[in-house]
Amino acid sequence: MMHMDSTSEPVPVMLFMGLMYREKAVFEIAIQELTDRFGRVILRSPVFDFNFTDYYTHEMGAGLKKAFIAFETHVDPGSLAEIKIITNKIEARLSALSEGKQMRKINIDPGYATQRKVVLASTKNRSRRIYLGEGIYAEVTLQFKEGKWEPLPWTYTDFKTQIAQEFLTGLRESL
Repeated sequence: MMHMDSTSEPVPVMLFMGLMYREKAVFEIAIQELTDRFGRVILRSPVFDFNFTDYYTHEMGAGLKKAFIAFETHVDPGSLAEIKIITNKIEARLSALSEGKQMRKINIDPGYATQRKVVLASTKNRSRRIYLGEGIYAEVTLQFKEGKWEPLPWTYTDFKTQIAQEFLTGLRESL
């Protein structure tokens, strides 16, 4: 006789977001919209220069800054696609028309942390990403091993920084 594993409810996870921007005012508006939707921010990283790639320069301009924030409210990991759709709408609302195209003024990347991993949401399909639905994919970007966050071959450079590592360790400790 075959044994079937029964499914279990997932443990709620810590929601966090990376916000990349140029104008501090846009950053503050986005934070307000996010706290209205996801609750109080309990952890913030220092703001740092986002100078790892020029991928966003054409759309958002040069001199980009980035910061990570985490929310008090734990979320169901299954809600990541829905959360990414909400952050995409906030990005669109805060964007500006330039040369006949909507140009983002802020890039909001939601993800979640557990004791063992950091998962990011994306609209881009890559071989290592799992489709969640509604045009959204998920990717494990860091794993916690032997007392520290370990990058994977595809981990974005900003997630390898000391600022990101310290932020995510603080987030893990608050779980």
